[in-house]
Amino acid sequence: MTLRTLDSLGDLTGMRVFLRVDMNVPLHDGNVADDSRIRASMPTIEELLERGATLVVASHLGRPKGEVRDELRLAPVGRALAVLLGRSVTTLDVVTPEKLPDDDIVLLENLRFAPGEEANDIAFAGALGEYADVYVDDAFGAAHRAHASVSALPELVLATGRPAVAGRLLAREVEVLGGLLAEPARPFVAILGGAKISDKLAVIESLAPRVDALLIGGAMAFTLLAADGGHVGASMVEPDRLHDVHDAVAAARARGVRVQLPLDVVAAPAIDAGAPTQVLPADAIPDGQMGLDIGPETVAAFTEVIAGARSILWNGPMGVFELEPFSAGTRGVARACAEADAFTVVGGGDSLAAVAKEGLADRFDHLSTGGGASLEFLEGRTLPGITILEDPTT
Repeated sequence: MTLRTLDSLGDLTGMRVFLRVDMNVPLHDGNVADDSRIRASMPTIEELLERGATLVVASHLGRPKGEVRDELRLAPVGRALAVLLGRSVTTLDVVTPEKLPDDDIVLLENLRFAPGEEANDIAFAGALGEYADVYVDDAFGAAHRAHASVSALPELVLATGRPAVAGRLLAREVEVLGGLLAEPARPFVAILGGAKISDKLAVIESLAPRVDALLIGGAMAFTLLAADGGHVGASMVEPDRLHDVHDAVAAARARGVRVQLPLDVVAAPAIDAGAPTQVLPADAIPDGQMGLDIGPETVAAFTEVIAGARSILWNGPMGVFELEPFSAGTRGVARACAEADAFTVVGGGDSLAAVAKEGLADRFDHLSTGGGASLEFLEGRTLPGITILEDPTT
């Protein structure tokens, strides 16, 4: 697919640009704890400012469900953005002010304080549209939401003859993920982890015709192991998905895809950093023990496959990596990907955190901040925030 982008815009002097970003960042003690998502949109923000635009920046934060919640105000985000830009940012305490201040950069209050945002309300979109000579969406992480600032607003802007385009981050996400789905360099290896197989089953089904190997770790692997007849002790299993995952894996293997499940695991009786651990066969975990990380034999097997890859997609940790006894598997995968002679893409909050913790972020070709949007894109779903920005002339 081809999107309308900033390249279609000329000089923006005297123009007010409504910029939808994803600055849904973690807060701690009233400050931004991780500014990665703010940094991700800096290229778009800086380019628009260099072109002379006046910016109305808008984002959501958390899930206030249409109510004002002081702990989810965007003031900390405004302070962090000002530091990164090295210039003042006017942060408002309302979503739709009657009049905007005459400042170069205005940050609206949390969009989700307004009930009309999640309802995709056309009247709310119209109110936001009053601030938009141009609409730019750089919030790939919200592209799967049919919300007013993502769907109704750009539709309204386009209907009134004004431009609506993708920012650099959103366009890059679509380019990279779309490229992996369409024409990846081969062998193409996908590494999937995380807690629930139900969250990734559609991704497995979508990737199976496209990849050469699927490496599966994390708690989600135990449903697959159980479906293959393995004994997984007290490990997390989704019994209602056993039939589905068995069929999905069988279909992938029938296409010649290598589906590599854990061979061994680091097990413990509880998710506790102080619990006694042991390395056990992944399909022979005794009752009372749960697998909490992939084991060293699995790391070696995964590393061998990763080393031969030319395209790599990694989403989801290999275990409870936040606790040191169960972090080695995720670290091993991160290092293997970083050392591979391949085009490497990592996504998902936990995977990104692991890569950052290991100091390997600059050794990956693309860090996807899309979260749920990335997964839905990889599943082949239609994302409203992307569809509305497609260029019909191409």
